[in-house]
Parts: sequence; structure tokens; C-alpha cells
Amino acid sequence: MSSLPLTPESEPQFTAPWQARAFALTVHLHDRGLFDWPEWVACFSGHIAGATDVPDGSDGAAHIDAYFQTWLTALSDLLDQKGLAEADAVRQMADVWRRAAHATPHGTPIRYEAGL
Repeated sequence: MSSLPLTPESEPQFTAPWQARAFALTVHLHDRGLFDWPEWVACFSGHIAGATDVPDGSDGAAHIDAYFQTWLTALSDLLDQKGLAEADAVRQMADVWRRAAHATPHGTPIRYEAGL
């Protein structure tokens, strides 16, 4: 069982499926013992403190999106620091996915190869 600091009153809010996946991936990697929770908190907190492109809060969805973009950056950097995944390789793969998504008509499954 995970020892995450969550209670029913503080359930995370997701505005897009990728945000829930990013959260679940982080929990899974923690549960597998790849990093402990204080390590994650220190890394993520540092990224939040340094965030400069945070929306003003008038658009809740944009704020949540920026939060999870920061979450992904922190996860990538933590995995890089631990030698589990190189941050540059993760960013390159994300760029390929982004290009593939933009090249894919709405409602059609995204194929990674389309972004190469």
C-alpha cells in the first residue's frame, strides 16, 4: 500500500486524462521503490518554486494544466538524477508525441511514428 499524503478530502483534480496518467505513473514508480516520497516532494517543490509561466488563476483548467506540466518536468528530472531515464531522451520523445498528436486528425488514434 502506498504511503502517499492523500485523504478523501484532498483527492487530486484532473482536467485531462494525461494528467491522471502522469500522477499514476509517479505513484507507480514510487510504489516500485524507485524513489521515496520525500525525494519526490523535494524535487517537485523545487520545480514549483521556480515556475515562471503559471497562469493568474482566473482559468482553473489552465492552472491545473501548468501544474501537471511542472509535475512532468519534475518527474523527468528526478528520473534523470537517479539515472533511470535521461531527461533529454524523455523531452525528445515528448516532442515526437506532440508532433504526432498535431499531425493526427481528431478522433483518430495517435501513432508515435507520425511524429518522427
